[in-house]
Amino acid sequence: MSTPILALGRSSFGNAANKDNLLPLEEAHVLLNDWVPNERLRMHMKQVGAVMKAWAVEREGADERTAGKWELAGLLHDADWEKHPDAHCRIIIEKLEELNVDPEVIHAIASHGPKHFGVEPETKMDKMIYVFDELSGFIHAAALIRPTRYEGMDVKGILKKLKTPSFAAQVSRDDINDAISRVDIPLEEIIQFIIDHQKDVQ
Repeated sequence: MSTPILALGRSSFGNAANKDNLLPLEEAHVLLNDWVPNERLRMHMKQVGAVMKAWAVEREGADERTAGKWELAGLLHDADWEKHPDAHCRIIIEKLEELNVDPEVIHAIASHGPKHFGVEPETKMDKMIYVFDELSGFIHAAALIRPTRYEGMDVKGILKKLKTPSFAAQVSRDDINDAISRVDIPLEEIIQFIIDHQKDVQ
């Protein structure tokens, strides 16, 4: 197997002594606004953060601190993509390590594209950020071409677009299929959850 282009070259991140240390949400948003000028990319990260938090609370029974980890991972997973595409996600990982953030959050970010970064998703948080990342962006792209946006959007329509290679061609169907294969949850259920939970994100 060839080495991923953006391989991080390691699978251990952060310091175990920083368990449960999180960046306050206000600071995370300041970092987001500073690092990501592109409004659409910021929206994508906010949507993934919101969907991650909702899943943690509703499906994993997470407490506030754990849900905060899921949200932070989603919110910052692409923070260095716009300014440092050749070093994605090395820069944001190093920044979060410098800020003494919980290693679970950093590992989730590092594993959100195993073919690209060479880090395998291990925990449920790792696997779900991988699941949500491409699908969230795909569903938002579908919403943008609808006059009513998310209103009336259904799972069948999204599945049909996934089978249309020319629609949102930059979204990797292979990554989506790989991510779904790692969780015991039907694709249809994931799509409905994303539609329900990211439609109101501002």
